[in-house]
Amino acid sequence: MSYYSTRGFRQAGLTGWRTIERYFDTAFGSALNPLRHLGTIGFLALWLLVASGVILFAFFDTSVSGAWRSVENLAHLPLGLGRLLRGLHHYAADLLMLGVLLHILREWLHSHASGVRHFHWLTGVPLLGFCFISAIGGFWLAWDQLSQYSALSTAEWLDGLPLLASPLARNFLTPTALSDRMFSLFIFVHVGIPLLMLFGLWFHVQRLAHVTTLPPRRLTLGVILTLAVLALVRPVLSHGPGTLDQVPTSLRLDWLLLWLHPLTDATSRSFTLMLLGIIALLLFALPFLSRAPRAAIAVVDAENCSGCTYCFADCPYAAVTMVPHPGRRPGHLLAQVDADLCIGCGICAGACPASTPFRKTQPLVTGIDMPQRSIDSLRQQLRTQLTASTAERPLVVFSCQHGASDAGLRDDDLSVLSLLCAGQLPPSFVEYAMRNGAAGVLVAACCEGGCEFRLGQRWTVQRLARQREPHLRAQAPTEQLQLVFAGPGEEGLLGKAVLGLRERVRAISPLIRMDSDENCY
Repeated sequence: MSYYSTRGFRQAGLTGWRTIERYFDTAFGSALNPLRHLGTIGFLALWLLVASGVILFAFFDTSVSGAWRSVENLAHLPLGLGRLLRGLHHYAADLLMLGVLLHILREWLHSHASGVRHFHWLTGVPLLGFCFISAIGGFWLAWDQLSQYSALSTAEWLDGLPLLASPLARNFLTPTALSDRMFSLFIFVHVGIPLLMLFGLWFHVQRLAHVTTLPPRRLTLGVILTLAVLALVRPVLSHGPGTLDQVPTSLRLDWLLLWLHPLTDATSRSFTLMLLGIIALLLFALPFLSRAPRAAIAVVDAENCSGCTYCFADCPYAAVTMVPHPGRRPGHLLAQVDADLCIGCGICAGACPASTPFRKTQPLVTGIDMPQRSIDSLRQQLRTQLTASTAERPLVVFSCQHGASDAGLRDDDLSVLSLLCAGQLPPSFVEYAMRNGAAGVLVAACCEGGCEFRLGQRWTVQRLARQREPHLRAQAPTEQLQLVFAGPGEEGLLGKAVLGLRERVRAISPLIRMDSDENCY
């Protein structure tokens, strides 16, 4: 299976996924769309599991004979706190599993399994297994009839593997066969595996910069409130106590976490073993089956790098480091790009102070730049289009190539320039366009939370709002500048933004024309 053979299937899935995302954008707004924060929602669910689990463990009897009664006693805590804690713990586990599954699906649909990002994929796949194992182990601790069914089914399933010296199922043959020592193993599975998961999460995010482990505050509060209401309205109840001399007959299964047991009952251990093996192999093989052409990486020019560290601070993938400059005095730094980490987004070029188009050098060589879409070519294209424009009030559109398509923007008064990412745009280009005849400038970025390169949309907003270096100068008229956040499929939103800017510049009287670019930085 090659990259091209899976491309059509994935593209169809991506189109469907983006349609669903837009529905969620309508309901929640793009900034709070849970489908755009699946990774941090997974982290939130994990923190809720840890917090509620620590408290629940304080009330838990770790013996076989006392486990069921200690869990039942939670219902008698005042103000329904026991029911709330148990429900939060259970539903947070469901949320974690659902969030991880959707996160994996979304990353694959966006082609994030291959290339430089294959490291994140390969370190993330084992986390799915850790979530699954820990969740199943959590059901055993209540030691009710569902726990008995799950533990015995798992033991029989594991006995099908040629790895164990003695069958696990023999620990469940008689009512007295299950010892407190075996129950301690249950506790280790449920508590020890999450410790491995935390270690795996550190590996998973170590090649990312500016990592957040919580969704936006309002989304965080909304998720916690939803889980709390669910815990109180639909409380988690135990079955009868587990007794190995009786076979459970009527069980309330959590199909998201315990689907393996009924599937094994309906088929066979061999079938489910083979199914899980195929799924695991496929997930690990995807980065190697769907290799997309790799984008060119950023290039540093030592003569023009000032050592300012802006590119280092803004790189979303920690691909830029600062090293001593070999040709200048001690203490002077030089940016260095790690080819194994650079994803080719161009955000570093937008952060470089040397990327200002007001410089007189020909060609314009910056401290760090993208060879496939250089700052010099961007300046030349902007000059050419503004010079050729015959419109009374020409508009300039800087458009992210991963956002809404600019193919439909073909009016005579428009000069459209495509960027690798909105974060590639140096803020000085906005003022430069106005000084060279543009009546207005529109910057089109991806939806909040939907940036292809994680942080490009955020850095663009902060730079143009003069909150992050390099920022838009104070003399640049912001009434002639407009930002629009439009993802793929939202071309109508982009068109409306152009119409809005056009009406705004027409309302400015008299017609504003700034000086030529003779006034340089």
